[in-house]
Amino acid sequence: MKIGFIGLGNMGGPMAANLAAAGHAVTGFDLAAPMPEGVTKAASAAEAATGADVVITMLPNGRILRAVAAEIIPAMAPGAVFCDCSTVDVDSARAVAADAEVAGLGAVDAPVSGGVGGATAGTLTFMAGGSDAAFAKVAPLFEIMGQKAVHCGPSGNGQAAKICNNMILGVTMIATCEAFALADKLGLDRQKMYDVVSTSSGYSWTMNAYTPAPGIGAKSPADNDYKPGFAADLMLKDLRLSQQAAEAADADTPMGLAAMQLYETFVEHEDGAGRDFSAMLPRFEKRGRS
Repeated sequence: MKIGFIGLGNMGGPMAANLAAAGHAVTGFDLAAPMPEGVTKAASAAEAATGADVVITMLPNGRILRAVAAEIIPAMAPGAVFCDCSTVDVDSARAVAADAEVAGLGAVDAPVSGGVGGATAGTLTFMAGGSDAAFAKVAPLFEIMGQKAVHCGPSGNGQAAKICNNMILGVTMIATCEAFALADKLGLDRQKMYDVVSTSSGYSWTMNAYTPAPGIGAKSPADNDYKPGFAADLMLKDLRLSQQAAEAADADTPMGLAAMQLYETFVEHEDGAGRDFSAMLPRFEKRGRS
């Protein structure tokens, strides 16, 4: 399959490399990032999209997605599929899909979960919105780049699933970090707390698979001085998207709102910028009740 890939940073680069390694002809474009091994460099996003069966984008936000879409949709051949793997607002995803469909293209919004490690290992999870036909065309590519792809319904529903998932993740990480900090102040050994919680009703992905306490449980960024696997800045972005969506849908999400506000403080007014989102634990360690 001929694939255009636009956005070759920490996530897009290894995803494109995995597609090339699987034998697909991948042409890439990025304003700054180097070309991954096996990927042919294009001079522009439109050039990467020209003649492609599928164009995949991995971009920072909805504004940039809309700008790139305006450039590449006219260059794409009717019947091709525009697959956006960025995490953006639902409105941008649906607007771009509508423009693609008017041009005779298939459209899929397919944000991912799994981080840079999952992108490199080809073990991402894709949450996809779009038509059955468009999803079927890109599904074999999802199998190369990931371990699971769920078709969540029409355009925009992939973004909706990602936003809901990451709202849960942000809230749960804060609760997990609070619990470790509370255990410390109560004189409860962290390992003992982990041994209880990880097999009890407090079980969670943040406790068992991404433990925020160094030397406890699963190996995670906490064991590497909180260098980001998933940056707190990105969690803040996703929580802001969740609250934007909640406001548009008139949904009451008080825990999601509180998590967003905590990550805003952590990233913008404390030392959270550039650190892993689990670095909330040392934040709570240093704080008393105030």
